[in-house]
Amino acid sequence: MSFTKSNNSAGDLACDVLVVGAGPSGIAAALTLRANNFDVIVIDKAFFPRDKCCGDGLTTGALRILDELGFDPKTVPNWTVCSDVWLRSPSGNEMQFALPTRGQFAAIAPRIELDNALVQLAKSRDIRVLEGHEFVSVREQTPDHITIDIISDANSNKNETVRSKFVIASDGMWSPVRKSLGMSTPGYLGEWHAFRQYANNVTGSAKDRLHVWFEKDLLPGYAWSFPLQDGRVNIGFGILRGGKYSVQQMKDLWPNLLARKHIASALGSGVVMEDRHTAWPIPARITSAPLSSGRVLFIGDAACVTDSLTGEGIGQALLSGQLSAQAIVAGFSREASVTRNKYEQLVKQNFFADHRMSMALGTILKSSLRARAALRVANLTPWTRRNFVRWMFEDEPRAAIFTPSRWHRNFLRRDGAYVTHDQTK
Repeated sequence: MSFTKSNNSAGDLACDVLVVGAGPSGIAAALTLRANNFDVIVIDKAFFPRDKCCGDGLTTGALRILDELGFDPKTVPNWTVCSDVWLRSPSGNEMQFALPTRGQFAAIAPRIELDNALVQLAKSRDIRVLEGHEFVSVREQTPDHITIDIISDANSNKNETVRSKFVIASDGMWSPVRKSLGMSTPGYLGEWHAFRQYANNVTGSAKDRLHVWFEKDLLPGYAWSFPLQDGRVNIGFGILRGGKYSVQQMKDLWPNLLARKHIASALGSGVVMEDRHTAWPIPARITSAPLSSGRVLFIGDAACVTDSLTGEGIGQALLSGQLSAQAIVAGFSREASVTRNKYEQLVKQNFFADHRMSMALGTILKSSLRARAALRVANLTPWTRRNFVRWMFEDEPRAAIFTPSRWHRNFLRRDGAYVTHDQTK
């Protein structure tokens, strides 16, 4: 089910599907296509391992997809499983929410390790992952194929072409593929902005606990500390663009946050902040973002799939990659419009209701009073605590209760990811 090598020149490449970008969404698409016997090439201008500014948190939804893809957590040296979550209300009240014990429901995985491990998994499945290969432009689209220009050697500026049936653009919120097609949005800066730094020698509760702090002045944003191995943490905060603080104020706000008594106590007096802090914009507008054009499908940040309530995007990226592959499998031998329509239908079914619900909840959480009330209700009984934390970590889709088509017998009762045969709880 693949093209033969192009006859245009000795250096040209050909495949069934070209994926631009080797992040989680692109690799999820490639693995899904390869499992269906498609010939796939993945290109990325970076060489792995490479870091990606991120909170490093993996929700239940993300973990289940990684499990489905055959990803082994042991390939990530600092993979850390979390068994419970500690939330701090704007009132200062701290509350513990225990995650279920059968399987993994939340984990922390540094992106420099996670992304590299996913790339190595793709290579082990005979997927051609071409590192240091940069997308340049879409050369042509015809009724039956698409050809793009790439730079395969930045030092010598060596140019090649890749001819494929479809292109999956997993190339970030400022997607060069989308720009090449004349579809970019000038001045777009995302809906959220996040700020992160690693720390070591953590001796307080953050050494072992996953903390989320709903600070009054950050709402509907929040601060976090996610535990890693050997007394290290990923600590940071996120704000909604247009809120109380501007993006330019985040650097000055950071020392203030670290000095707040409850955060300083969680880190411990001997904490050492590593290297430099980093910041990044977060695109969260899936319902209005362009999803396809001709023989191109946009996924991950290029499709702005991030959850607008939490800013979490790895699970959404993985899912969008799977959906793009499923659409191509379903419509590969037919005209491109069949694949585009299938992909947009799948995205609408799997993302739109959740996005709208997250937007509504985000509006509620802008108020300190309403945020305190919501957390008070979540902490009311063992039943509310148990189901709130499963909902928070996307054990089920955010708005599943309002979309009966996604209901199933084990709703909010499923095992987590990576359940081993000797688990009996």
